[in-house]
Amino acid sequence: MEKKHIYLFCSAGMSTSLLVSKMRAQAEKYEVPVIIEAFPETLAGEKGQNADVVLLGPQIAYMLPEIQRLLPNKPVEVIDSLLYGKVGNAANLLI
Repeated sequence: MEKKHIYLFCSAGMSTSLLVSKMRAQAEKYEVPVIIEAFPETLAGEKGQNADVVLLGPQIAYMLPEIQRLLPNKPVEVIDSLLYGKVGNAANLLI
């Protein structure tokens, strides 16, 4: 089975990097075939082209319309701020 690419975009990258680590651990634990990466929002138009799913950190929720415009054929969503604030719970997005 081909691995799906889930790309997360944010402004600073610190909390998103932690979230990516947790999501990767959950994916491995449940043998979910995914590649999960984090990038700064400035690379959304470029890197997002290779994603199957694009997730935005809540701090850049205001960019949702612009990133949807840049990636018209990709699902783009903002991670819920309550889940994002509880990084361990947000890793359960995979399940």
